Amino acid sequence: MFFIFSFGNSFASEENPLNINARSCVILDRTSKNILFGKNEFNKVKMASTTKIMTATIILENCDLEKTVTVSKKAARTGGSRLGLKENDKITIKDLLYGLLLVSGNDAAVCLAENCSGSVLEFANLMNKKACDLGLVNTHFETPHGLDSDNHYTTAYELALLTDYALNNSTFSEIVGTKNYTININGYSKTLTNTNELLGNVNGVYGVKTGFTNGANRCLVTSCKRNNMDIICVVLGCDTKNYRVSDSKKLIEYCFSNFEYVNIKDILNKDLDKWKLENNNYFYIEKGISSNLDVKLSNIDTSIIPLKKDEISSIKTEFNINKNLSAPITLNDKIGNFRIYTNSRTILEGDILSNQDIKKKNVFYYLNDFLKNYSNILNNFVQEKTYDFT
Repeated sequence: MFFIFSFGNSFASEENPLNINARSCVILDRTSKNILFGKNEFNKVKMASTTKIMTATIILENCDLEKTVTVSKKAARTGGSRLGLKENDKITIKDLLYGLLLVSGNDAAVCLAENCSGSVLEFANLMNKKACDLGLVNTHFETPHGLDSDNHYTTAYELALLTDYALNNSTFSEIVGTKNYTININGYSKTLTNTNELLGNVNGVYGVKTGFTNGANRCLVTSCKRNNMDIICVVLGCDTKNYRVSDSKKLIEYCFSNFEYVNIKDILNKDLDKWKLENNNYFYIEKGISSNLDVKLSNIDTSIIPLKKDEISSIKTEFNINKNLSAPITLNDKIGNFRIYTNSRTILEGDILSNQDIKKKNVFYYLNDFLKNYSNILNNFVQEKTYDFT
């Protein structure tokens, strides 16, 4: 068992040092799933068209992208941002996805929902089931497009987790990373331009989705990778387009300027090996056939995590391992715990486990031990006894 500590606001002072306009925001590291910066990241808020990240995920996992569908009257009459569909238009599911994610077409969202599950309501049920499957406990969907509704909400943190999941689908990642794309409606071509202002303008940005409603204000989810560091930046509730762009840039640059990856598993293993060398014959195992016990760390799922650069030099490890034990001991029994930390905080905690079995002495062992000792005593007696026959 182990615990990785999510960093959240520990890296952001209450004074909002980056002067973020967004009502809530988060930077999520995709490798460790740790929060590198957060502001109200667990608050439930409206998310506008960033909803379409989930819409696209459901479509990609349930539909044939090459299928051609017919646009319904309901879809064609959907308001807000539009792809420009008309009733009875013919278009493929794949082109609808481009219209959904590049120009945020609400008409495309309804058309996709209806063709996937029959109705917007049934599609929302699929969205909520998926949210539940992903462990998004503070997220609820009512529509595939994200127009304002009291029971349609998420958090910046959970939206980042959803985006991380969605980006694992190569088709989703390809679409949201596309600046311009030409689709066909009724056989006629139409060129779309991505509404994501950061795509192609900020180093490393490869997606994801914009959003706006009166209730949600300006929203932007951005994925960005530089060298080996891969992050998701979410800003929700910005007052203007300029703010959602400037906030996102501030957060992205803050992350890449202040963090670097550290392999904490390597550090822990090296320090545990050093502990073993310095603590030879450390254990006393009552009634055990041996007291020579090897130990190991509990499994660490994510060994590489981002740390603030000024914290790395102060990394320390701590091992608390029980000295006196009782047999039997089996492989993976917990016999202690470890902690890796810096001067300011704990990074990770977990268990120290036995790396072998130590059996308990039974009656036959004691009998054999007695006979062995008796034989040794007898042999010593015979060797010491001398006889004089002269």
